[in-house]
Amino acid sequence: MSRPIVAIVGRPNVGKSTLFNALAGEKISIVKDTPGVTRDRIYADVSWLNYNFTMVDTGGIEPDTGDLILSHMREQAEIAIATADVILFLVDVRQGLVDADHKVADMLRRSKKPIVLAVNKVDNFDKFMLDVYEFYNLGLGEPIPISGSSKLGLGDMLDAVTSHFPETATEEEEDDRPRIAVVGKPNAGKSSLINKILGENRVIVSDIAGTTRDAIDTEVVRNGKEYIFIDTAGLRRKNKIKEDIERYSIIRTVSAVEKADVVVLMIDATEGVTEQDAKIAGVAHERGKGMIIAVNKWDLVEKDDKTIYKFTNEVREKLSFMPYAEIVFISAKTGQRVHKVFETIDAVIENCSLRVATGVLNEILTEAMAMKQPPSDKGKKLRIYYMTQVSVKPPTFVMFINDKELMHFSYTRYIENQIRNTFGFRGTPVRFIARERKEKG
Repeated sequence: MSRPIVAIVGRPNVGKSTLFNALAGEKISIVKDTPGVTRDRIYADVSWLNYNFTMVDTGGIEPDTGDLILSHMREQAEIAIATADVILFLVDVRQGLVDADHKVADMLRRSKKPIVLAVNKVDNFDKFMLDVYEFYNLGLGEPIPISGSSKLGLGDMLDAVTSHFPETATEEEEDDRPRIAVVGKPNAGKSSLINKILGENRVIVSDIAGTTRDAIDTEVVRNGKEYIFIDTAGLRRKNKIKEDIERYSIIRTVSAVEKADVVVLMIDATEGVTEQDAKIAGVAHERGKGMIIAVNKWDLVEKDDKTIYKFTNEVREKLSFMPYAEIVFISAKTGQRVHKVFETIDAVIENCSLRVATGVLNEILTEAMAMKQPPSDKGKKLRIYYMTQVSVKPPTFVMFINDKELMHFSYTRYIENQIRNTFGFRGTPVRFIARERKEKG
């Protein structure tokens, strides 16, 4: 089941980033070597009670502005609104209710999404409560007083946010057709690929930057099998404000990836792998999705007998955190090797759902430990008692061990490689959880 998406929306300088960081906690600053986008403070995974959701930070909205940067912030916020399940509208008690808040409120109402109104910078409830009541005039229901910097009132606010989440899985979650998200930078050829698959121009791409249409779901039937393709089209580079273009893409990507089983990352062969491609790939990797890298526009590249190897090595190097990803070289425009994308999707879906019997796993584990001794430290040796698979999508294994401190990353990687040598698991990440079990005696 995909996580609900909550967008924090409001005018500039009302304290969105402070609230975002308070809710994201330390996750935002502790970033592994994955070039995911968490360090850019665009999205974070948040847990509250039994709920897990993805929170998206947006630029401030200035409803009427000629300023290019601010108008881009507005477009980016509109995309976040379009992709969100719940909108958290933040206002500032110290600035009071201003005309722009009414305009933002009107924009949010048109989205028909659930809205939670939070009044920020209320560091003293007794002192500011009368000012909080003023925000009832927005017509968005009860304003909830909070302080992002002092972490006051956040529980009540999160209760209000999570009250809008679906109680049970919706029909969409019960749909067992594989869901494929086609992601990538603007102009990488996402829509062209889907149009080629459909054989018609079904995905109409608008020339307006920041079109607020949600990601489009398209049903595809091929060889008697049904698939749902999630396209993140509708976005075109209008000018070169790079950071905001990246933010648009990533907000859309997070939303599409959440809903997907397999992610197809489109890379423009004429540009090579860019930093933004790595960020988008990082989103899928962090969420444990099946991964295919489709190198598009391959027909435009001058080739010799080494070109494909050089490009493959470049992809592997720049996306070194996902060595499991499958790579296909295509031309969405001419249709060259597009059938290969489908074959790869089928294989990756199968691998994401693959289960390995515990007996077989432990045979591999015993052999692996015999070939390479587990690490030891100060005379104490790592013992791995046994291993079992606990879930799929992605395949997740629990190893019962004597001491977590001794379970080095490199040894986990070694065990993973032994399992992959036997079962492949191509196209899917594999997760390992170490559990300590005290030795008897």
